[in-house]
Amino acid sequence: MEAEVLDAPRMAPATNAALDPLLSLRGIVFRPSERTILDHVDFDWNDARVCALVGPNGAGKTVLLRTIHGLLAPHEGEVHFEGRSRPGGDLAFAGQALVFQHPSMFRGSALDNLLVVPGIAARAGERRERALAMLERVGLSDLAHAPALKLSGGERQRLAIARAWLMRPRLLLLDEPTASLDPSSTEHVEQLIREIRADGCRVLLTSHNLGQVSRLADEVVFLHRGRVLERTLVPDFFANPRTHEARQFLQGALPWHLSSPV
Repeated sequence: MEAEVLDAPRMAPATNAALDPLLSLRGIVFRPSERTILDHVDFDWNDARVCALVGPNGAGKTVLLRTIHGLLAPHEGEVHFEGRSRPGGDLAFAGQALVFQHPSMFRGSALDNLLVVPGIAARAGERRERALAMLERVGLSDLAHAPALKLSGGERQRLAIARAWLMRPRLLLLDEPTASLDPSSTEHVEQLIREIRADGCRVLLTSHNLGQVSRLADEVVFLHRGRVLERTLVPDFFANPRTHEARQFLQGALPWHLSSPV
């Protein structure tokens, strides 16, 4: 079972962070077993509060998230976060948190899953208070002592987001945060994303739910076969996609949206 990635709590950005983009990718190539997943991805991000990575299955969205976080080392290129290069070994970037599409839960209660977050407080009593306050914030206070492995899909996703949010990251990476969730659970998760954004954290998410992208994101990055083909504001992407591939993608996902196929 793949463990959820936990990072250190919020810390002061690097001294040159004001001069550097929040996130900078230069010539990122990921080519395992001679199969190209990411093909010279270049990307600077500094302005949008919520950015959505969209594209067809196999476009490289999840691999790009893991590369940005530091879980995967690119075969070529460099990732910089707040002016810092990727840590050595298998360490993820400090100041980031990643929530997987199917998050893993630790054994124990929902509360236990938050108490294991490193560095949230020095004293046990304070850790418990902060964890309980976060459960209240995500609407899970009534389930604080329920076994985490018995929670519903929507409850598990909110708990995973709570676990990441408790670390107060400056960048939260979400991989398909509402995949397979019912409309009510999706609404809960989307509201949490809005609150995280209001809390000052940037959010980079992948989603096949284009309605969700239009509701949450400021900017869209369109990936196709491992390349960034478009990067634009959300209204412009839906109203006037610039590339043939993006128009085909929208035509297939939203057949009623475009007047005619390309």
